Amino acid sequence: SLTGSPVTLKILQNWVPRVSHYFDKEHYTYVGHQIVIQESIEHFGAVVWPGALALSQYLESNQEQFNLKDKKVLEIGAGTGLLSIVACILGAHVTATDLPEVLENLSYNISRNTKNLNMHKPEVRKLVWGEGLNEDFPVSTYHYDFILATDVVYHHGALEPLLATMVYFCKPGTVLLWANKFRFSTDYEFLEKVCNIFNTTILAEFPESNVKLLKATVRKN
Repeated sequence: SLTGSPVTLKILQNWVPRVSHYFDKEHYTYVGHQIVIQESIEHFGAVVWPGALALSQYLESNQEQFNLKDKKVLEIGAGTGLLSIVACILGAHVTATDLPEVLENLSYNISRNTKNLNMHKPEVRKLVWGEGLNEDFPVSTYHYDFILATDVVYHHGALEPLLATMVYFCKPGTVLLWANKFRFSTDYEFLEKVCNIFNTTILAEFPESNVKLLKATVRKN
């Protein structure tokens, strides 16, 4: 079941007007830093979706509640890397993951936006949901304080592997922060499954964008 009385928020226009004429560069400002994101129209993962804006904004505004400084953070389905960059600026040890075909653009965005900053160097890794988790991220070595996921649920066939991936990485003490635009009945069905497995709280809603932001933790037996 879903607990919490969410705050109602609006995604702020945190991007600044483009100075360049390239359609593929978006400029954002979070935590006092200008972030330049190169998008690609070839992949779903290479566009900034509203969930990433919502969670970036929420983390910036709620640093006391969710203090990322020196925490181990894993982003699944990192896409363009905007959220991972924000988490990095907030002081986290970030591992940004996505499908192989997205990694080049993801690595480019993360390195160009974090290279001159005095912070933990982020890592970019391949992660195909539900595949090779034990081999690539053995439980004995990898424990994350936060799992971040934005707009990972839409019309695709990988919802079961996605859920399995969330379950795999969510250990006792881990907080999963998931922001998603809710469009389809399948999105709500996935939410129901998450609620059945985890303690789930709805932190915020962005009605204009149909985005909900949820926090999930492992149930104590």
